[in-house]
Amino acid sequence: MKVLDVGCGIGGPLREIARFSSTEITGLNNNADQISRGKELISLAGLSEQCNFIEGDFMNMPFPDNTFDAAYAIEDTIHAPDVLGAYREIYRVQKPGQYFALDELCLTDKFDPNNTKHRDIKAEIELGCGLPDVRSTRECIQAIKDAGFEVIFAKDLAEDSDCPWYHEIDPGHFSLKSIISTSRVGHLLTRAIVGTLEFLRIAPKGCNRLFSILQTASHGLLTGSREQIFTVTFFVLGQKPHKESEI
Repeated sequence: MKVLDVGCGIGGPLREIARFSSTEITGLNNNADQISRGKELISLAGLSEQCNFIEGDFMNMPFPDNTFDAAYAIEDTIHAPDVLGAYREIYRVQKPGQYFALDELCLTDKFDPNNTKHRDIKAEIELGCGLPDVRSTRECIQAIKDAGFEVIFAKDLAEDSDCPWYHEIDPGHFSLKSIISTSRVGHLLTRAIVGTLEFLRIAPKGCNRLFSILQTASHGLLTGSREQIFTVTFFVLGQKPHKESEI
């Protein structure tokens, strides 16, 4: 099978899936530096003949129609300026009858747009993660349907998880790692170190600002998940109809 990884980053999932599935996977990414690093990693893993990377925009993919036997996107189409346009491109490059798997960051049905606290959490997530918007699970499903896919399965996988995804970044979880990465003392210490390195020009200018943005993201993601108004594990499986007339 020829598989497309939409917004592949440096190819972590790509390498793992290639190892156990023996598929040929193409990673699509618009970041040349990440592609360069990804190529190094697939070479080290002995997967260069099985995997490759293409630099391109998932809003306008550099592939002919009906190219791939399957496609997946892991926490990536959330960055699309027009998610329907992104799903339509994925639909276009897939062969009829084949599947598209999506793992997305979404607002749940418990999100209340009239609740000030909920709106503030949403804004923190968007700022901290550099997102144009955070859509609801309903909006996500509808966009996939509007793109032409039949939705086979859709579920927030966090609902059945014994351990919440945010366990390691929760200040209430005690470990040496959590003391450093999530506690107030750890944040103050990290900020002081980063600020000093930036002042001494050992670290690039803007690192302290970046640390603040990441803190905002962490707070929004953690609070939103605790309030159950946000999930990072919304999974959807869509299928392109065998015939275009079935849409």
